[in-house]
Amino acid sequence: MLKTVKYLPLLWALSMMPLSAKTDDTAPVVDHLSVATMMIFDGKYDKAREELDNVDPSSQEFDAEKYYTMLGVLDVKEEKYQDSITNFNKAVEATKIKVYTAPPKAKESKEYLFSLFSEKKEAPKKVAIEPTFDAEKIRTEKLGRLHINLSKSYYKLKDYANTIKELDLAGEMGQDQAGLFTLRAECYWKLKEYNGALEALSRGGELFPEDKKLLKQKFYYFAELKLYQAAIDASKAYMEKGEATDKEYVALAQMLLSGEQLDSAIKVLEEAKILFPATPKIAMLLGHAYLKRDMVHITANLFEQASYYDDNYTKEASEMYRRAKDLPHALYLNSKLSNNKEKLKQKVAIFVDRGEFEKIIGLKDGLNRYGLLSDDNLRYALAYAYFMVKDYDQAEIHFKKISDSSLFSKATIIRKSIEKCKNNSLECL
Repeated sequence: MLKTVKYLPLLWALSMMPLSAKTDDTAPVVDHLSVATMMIFDGKYDKAREELDNVDPSSQEFDAEKYYTMLGVLDVKEEKYQDSITNFNKAVEATKIKVYTAPPKAKESKEYLFSLFSEKKEAPKKVAIEPTFDAEKIRTEKLGRLHINLSKSYYKLKDYANTIKELDLAGEMGQDQAGLFTLRAECYWKLKEYNGALEALSRGGELFPEDKKLLKQKFYYFAELKLYQAAIDASKAYMEKGEATDKEYVALAQMLLSGEQLDSAIKVLEEAKILFPATPKIAMLLGHAYLKRDMVHITANLFEQASYYDDNYTKEASEMYRRAKDLPHALYLNSKLSNNKEKLKQKVAIFVDRGEFEKIIGLKDGLNRYGLLSDDNLRYALAYAYFMVKDYDQAEIHFKKISDSSLFSKATIIRKSIEKCKNNSLECL
């Protein structure tokens, strides 16, 4: 009962409020642009377009800049890039003539009656100094964002010239990220304007000296243009910033090797091998570089080191030891091959080099089993082994099955020798 009496004055005051404050027959105005923004954010593009279709361009409240911007954003989301360009350009024109007004100042809060009689008075609050309203600054920022959006749409359509143009029109906003300079450079490169590409990267490097991607891209461009010394300088500058990967060392070395810059390639690969000892491709490339200098033993050793980390290189290592005439080690590595066909083929070559013809004959069943005698080179090796052990009948059987013209000519000469041997054994002593 006491609670009811306590709140009677409040109930009376509420009952005296005007009727119009309780009932408002005015229908709420729907902000279709704001609803469309939320629909786009939620990925409901069809609903967003419906909301934008409900916007009345003839209304006094119509905001052309915002409307066409939202249409352009929606077009991009739906990958309608040509339409987005049309709408973003309309937004640009609307932004140029739009009148920007300062937002209304916030009202100061009133001091309630009970606070006047409070014994403890709070210290007056510091009034925040509002920044000066600058309509032209707002316009410039909005235009910058629109030109950035246009550049992205043009890029999607592979219109590289207009991509560059829009980035330039974006003003400061078109230069506030290192990635925008790599984009510029890529567009110039695709247009075959190579100087423009390199200048864009240099300008980006001046503004963003710590960005490594700009130097990395410059290295690849120099390499493509076969400007090897410039590429080396760019790569060194990039690597000095740290975090260069083994792949980047490999790319530099391959570029140098393709340009016949052998000394520089070896120097880069030796450094890379110290930094990345477990990357087999580095050892293989270094081996190939030394092979160009006829340093076969070093190459063989490097190939074997690569095989420790990737057994796909074991075959190459064995082959290189065979060429280095280290046949026992070549045979040892051959025994580690898991591919039986490759193992047999290589083993035949090793036995030929060692002059162990009986062992080649011993591989005949394996060669048959894996269908390797369809290779005329292996068939010739087997026939020659029979010839060397004086099994002339078997030698002739296999020589006759050779179809390769150059090998058949060699086989014909040996068959003539076989005929002489059969007629006079003294001929084959």
